[in-house]
Amino acid sequence: MSYRIEEKLSIDSNSILEFKNYLNSKTAKQIYQPRKIESLYFENNKREMYNDSLEGLTPRKKIRVRNYPDAEDSKLYLETKVSSIEGRFKTRTIIDENKFNYLKKTGILDSQYGLCKPYLYVAYKRQYFKINDVRISIDNNIVYKIYSHGIFQNDLNSIVEIKTSIKKDLDKLIEDFPFQKKRFSKYCNAVEKLISL
Repeated sequence: MSYRIEEKLSIDSNSILEFKNYLNSKTAKQIYQPRKIESLYFENNKREMYNDSLEGLTPRKKIRVRNYPDAEDSKLYLETKVSSIEGRFKTRTIIDENKFNYLKKTGILDSQYGLCKPYLYVAYKRQYFKINDVRISIDNNIVYKIYSHGIFQNDLNSIVEIKTSIKKDLDKLIEDFPFQKKRFSKYCNAVEKLISL
């Protein structure tokens, strides 16, 4: 497994151009074409993954099935994102449509969180950049949707994720990106926006 550093920025629509101009000034390279991403998150009936993420507890997980609806890559990926004291890492397994339908029907039994059922969708358009050993993604056109009855909310902000090796000097990373960092989760934001609907 490969641990990594992840920093996130929530940037309002008025400031995202400033951030993109900053990337241009650092000669950031676009490494992939922009693409739409859709993830179905699974959760237990106590919403413990949400609560653990909110509290910043470790170890914690997020379990999802991800796909790229508009891309040539039509695969479905069962992913588990783990945040631990040592760092963050992600496991990923390709599944087929039959397996996906089975998981949606029966749920996923997790050793930490027990039975997790499909809970909500998060969809967005992602752009990919790189500066030296740092990968930067910008997510916009974000939509949150409850799985069971299709109620949705839009998020007008853009989410920037900065990812690099666990060996990277964190102070240097912060110096390289002089924007306010925050612990942020699109999944948690989705729960908060949809929970009262």
